[in-house]
Amino acid sequence: MKLEVDGRDVFATTGGVAFDPAKAAVIFLHGAGFDRTVWRLQTRWFAHHGRSVLAVDFPAHGWSDGPMLTSIAAMADWTAALIEAAGLRTAALVGHSMGALVALDCAARHGAKVRALGLCGVAAGMPVHPEMLESAKANTLKVQELMTFWGVGDALHKGGMVSPGLWLRRESLSVLARNRPDVIHADLAACNAYKDALERAATIRCPAVLVLGDGDLMTPAAKAKPLTAALAGARTVIVAASGHFMMVERPDETLAALQSCV
Repeated sequence: MKLEVDGRDVFATTGGVAFDPAKAAVIFLHGAGFDRTVWRLQTRWFAHHGRSVLAVDFPAHGWSDGPMLTSIAAMADWTAALIEAAGLRTAALVGHSMGALVALDCAARHGAKVRALGLCGVAAGMPVHPEMLESAKANTLKVQELMTFWGVGDALHKGGMVSPGLWLRRESLSVLARNRPDVIHADLAACNAYKDALERAATIRCPAVLVLGDGDLMTPAAKAKPLTAALAGARTVIVAASGHFMMVERPDETLAALQSCV
């Protein structure tokens, strides 16, 4: 499905069901360097159970037009514009990693548009290792290798995907390799620079659930505790035997956690 936001084409998938703005909507926001495809398993369930779904490619990602956005705040404003462009009054936002920060910021500053939050692989602060930033700035392969090696939980490095035929690290590397120059660096730099999560969280009143992997090396579950405390009434679900990419590593458990909120 194509939409137009700020005069640019945006691509989104709808979970296999035609998008209907009259239904309660869930918008899925991907993480740094990735695209809409990370949500393919969760989107189908929501689309076939009474929700309208949009899993979007951020500008300059996947099939969406550029230019890329270089701050979490800019992506949050873009998400608010996306909600309007889709003909919606409100939507639940489900974000992963960078997308979770975007969802949080959007809910804080455009609260009337956001009815619920699902925050996956998130922490109160998300600093990025200098080695990753250096490689991303130079557009070398090392950043892609580090993102997948540190991001995928230990169990999945050895196989065991519940979806037959998927090799998670290889698939993740393939998605990252499709990025346009400088996009991964812009995404990581935006996460690294964002310091407003706790201040923003304190102003949010919609329901929220944090979905965290117990083996996440990029955003360890312990580092989300201040965020959970700042979000009034938020729940935390720890996904067992999962790294940073819980929606692909442990799709059923991630879906169950999101169902409780959005």
